Amino acid sequence: MTELGWAGVLVAVAGGAVRVSTPYLFVSLGETLTEKSGRVNLGLEGTLVLGAMSAYGVAHLSGSPWLGVLVAGVAGAGFGLGHGAVCGLARVNDVAMGIALFLLGTGLAFYLGKPFIEPVAPRLPHLAFGAWSASPQVRAALDVSPLFVAGAVLAPVLRWALGNTKWGLVVRTVGDNSDAAKALGWPVSLVRTLATVAGGFLAGVGGSFLSLQYPGTWNEALSSGQGLMAIALVIFARWDPMACFYASLLFGGATALGPALQSVGVTTNYYLYGAAPYVLTLGLLVYSSSTRHTLVGAPSELTISR
Repeated sequence: MTELGWAGVLVAVAGGAVRVSTPYLFVSLGETLTEKSGRVNLGLEGTLVLGAMSAYGVAHLSGSPWLGVLVAGVAGAGFGLGHGAVCGLARVNDVAMGIALFLLGTGLAFYLGKPFIEPVAPRLPHLAFGAWSASPQVRAALDVSPLFVAGAVLAPVLRWALGNTKWGLVVRTVGDNSDAAKALGWPVSLVRTLATVAGGFLAGVGGSFLSLQYPGTWNEALSSGQGLMAIALVIFARWDPMACFYASLLFGGATALGPALQSVGVTTNYYLYGAAPYVLTLGLLVYSSSTRHTLVGAPSELTISR
């Protein structure tokens, strides 16, 4: 981007926002659906890492990155099923269970993923949205993953479905008033479990992006806490799928800021710029915790709401 000067920084941040936001987007959409049903899943960081490892291992062994994406989603759904089933038992705290699955998912991924640190797996294809440009830097910055496009389509569809379909009404009613849902004959525990399974599936798919698209490798430091930051993003987005999409772009841009500045020769305080997404997370949590904004829009049955 040096030939573009400071304009290259804007291009790099914009391209990075699209590229890096994908895991945030899938995890936040999955957690939004889960929390809309009245359950919190803090284990999605573990699901994200397990999905990344599963996708990379399956892609390496089978030669098909899309099969790796599917298996990552299935692995995430399995963790979601475990979380939902255990939390459906009496006196089980979903926050504590989520932390346990976070530790289990990361530990399991690190243990099972050791044989796949060195081997190379095929990467997912990309969509060349920058083909119009003669600059190779611009073309590289605007290579977009099909998973990002899928997430961008899913966000408005999920928002519409939650507000305009029967199953959306069921999910929202279970999340806002479980007694009313029971009176209407809806199975509260089953609805929450299915929502948690769907949320886990999306988080697993988000993990597959990390290992098969960007950065496109498997190692134990792959996630850098993106699953946890995405959960904080859901609170900032007020449980709105479209707001999750915009907030994911914001987080992606913050993550891309350091490399973008480095591309034009700004290397001083590089690690400080690299901490931008963590500072942003802290700032958003402080903002969301103010007396004017605390839990506005939160489903009433959430553990954090009671």
